[in-house]
Amino acid sequence: MPRGTLEVILVSAKGLAHIDFLSKTDPYVILTYRTQQHRSSVAKGSDPLWNESFLFTVSDSESELNLRIMDKDTFTDDDFVGEAIIFLEPVFVNGSVPETAYVVVKDEKYSGEIKVALTFTPERGRGIDEEEEEISKLRPWKE
Repeated sequence: MPRGTLEVILVSAKGLAHIDFLSKTDPYVILTYRTQQHRSSVAKGSDPLWNESFLFTVSDSESELNLRIMDKDTFTDDDFVGEAIIFLEPVFVNGSVPETAYVVVKDEKYSGEIKVALTFTPERGRGIDEEEEEISKLRPWKE
């Protein structure tokens, strides 16, 4: 079971579906891993650039990151543009995944692409030597 920190670098998107008829697309992304959630800044256009970094704590075998792309609206509820689901097993095994484009889907149809880079930093485990050193500090005698 992986334990550590997952860094998600939200790079950009391209070809996002245009939702509003009269106004430009103002997309932002809601990144969700288990119960942890982050929200990106609002960008402009159907080919937005974010270059933002987000950290998640990994403490179990959950292996999906959900990216939900929304279009910011001023006077009405924000519109759902689409979502991408990223399977995290490769980053847990390799430690990182370079910038990769993932397909954005809405109602099972292509709605653009989103580019993300991933890095997993495992929690530092205590080695046997470190544990033995701690135990020896507690013993008043030497063997």
